Amino acid sequence: MSGILSYLITLGIMAGIFAILTLGLNLQWGFTGLFNVGIAGFFAIGAYATAFLTKGPSPEHLGGLGMPIFFGLLISAVVSGLIAFLIGLPTLKLKEDYLAIATLGIAESIRLIFTNEAWLGNGNRGIKDIPKPWAELSAAPYYNLLFLLIIFIIIVFIYFFIEKSIHSPWGRVLKAIREDELVTASVGKNVFRYKLESLVIGSMFMGLAGGLYSHYISFISPDVFHPMQFTFLVWVMLILGGSGNNLGAIAGAFLVWAIWSGSEFLTDLLARISTDPKVSGMITNIQSPLRIILISVILELVLLYRPDGIFGEKKIL
Repeated sequence: MSGILSYLITLGIMAGIFAILTLGLNLQWGFTGLFNVGIAGFFAIGAYATAFLTKGPSPEHLGGLGMPIFFGLLISAVVSGLIAFLIGLPTLKLKEDYLAIATLGIAESIRLIFTNEAWLGNGNRGIKDIPKPWAELSAAPYYNLLFLLIIFIIIVFIYFFIEKSIHSPWGRVLKAIREDELVTASVGKNVFRYKLESLVIGSMFMGLAGGLYSHYISFISPDVFHPMQFTFLVWVMLILGGSGNNLGAIAGAFLVWAIWSGSEFLTDLLARISTDPKVSGMITNIQSPLRIILISVILELVLLYRPDGIFGEKKIL
């Protein structure tokens, strides 16, 4: 398999994982108006949960139960949903700001707990050798293509699940809550229950994305789950693609990750081509700032000329 094709498949896998995160956020924010800024925390919970369950015994960290990967992914979604449920209970009856503060605080707390409690997840050294699906095929040249197919199947399932849900009476209530909670409550709808359900289901998708990431990379550590990448980027993806549009959420994820990953590929290539070590070092040093600048400029242009995103909100009839 050629290097370019391998790179595109890898890009597709990571973009697909981000698409699942973005679909979860779209359900919470795009359709319900829930301001979740703790995406990285739910993602981390899912990743660690499946690692604990599916990896073999190890003295370095908790878990090591050697369970099937399918079961680990299922539990990663359930545990993330449970955490969202516990966060939502005391915060969703309050103003939106409290949910943002709570989710941000929980996400950072989760990262710090896994950093400082070495007995839990081996601290900064992380958990390695997390099993891959169909491990006997992992050395095959087409394995990543198989993993990409799994990701796409999951994206399609989530897409149609959300589409079906938002076109149901349940989904129309979510949109009504986003537009005006007081009016929705005045017609007898249990606003708190609907918001809690949206928060939990969206967070379950985020936990599932974390589980998929864990099995794909086969290594996780607290440093991986930085808010810049797994909260800020996901919000940018949703805003660029179009909040309230599931197709836009998926497209935004692929577009932003292509820019984020492509800028790294480009700077690495330029650094290798350069014969001057000083120039190579300078190119390497601008890699991170360049990615952020590119994303920021594109985000600003979209907000100026397409404030509803590239696709815009999909109207629910």
